[in-house]
Amino acid sequence: MDEERSAGAVVFCEEAGVRRYLLLQYDAGHWDFPKGHIEEGEDAESAMLREVREETGLNVELVPGFEYEIDYKFKAKYDKGRLKHKVVVFFIARAASTRVKLSHEHKAHQWLGFGEALAKATYENTRDVLRRADEYLSYRGKRQDGGGYG
Repeated sequence: MDEERSAGAVVFCEEAGVRRYLLLQYDAGHWDFPKGHIEEGEDAESAMLREVREETGLNVELVPGFEYEIDYKFKAKYDKGRLKHKVVVFFIARAASTRVKLSHEHKAHQWLGFGEALAKATYENTRDVLRRADEYLSYRGKRQDGGGYG
């Protein structure tokens, strides 16, 4: 079984103290985060920044300290239905703008609050990444405000 490595991001913005997350609707119909293949000679962070820019038109800033890896198997339509093992490393990225310019790979996008994004995300592993990212951002925010975690 072939293995593929990708990088993606939980992209968020904050306006008036409200955090919203970006979900993309892929051509196949599922809602997920921006992600894509790590190219030869590219590290995961660079791949994530490139993929977010290519898929959304957004230049984002990496939030340091968060990295979470998921893996799954799928049948690749682009490779005659061959079974693939995909490993995706996710980061958190802050968007300064909510003006998304979708790539040809996507049908729609939405900026959603945590609960709405959790309900909209198609896959359980996407929801797991979102939960962990939201927890990390909440914890990080409390630490910067001088508070503790929990």
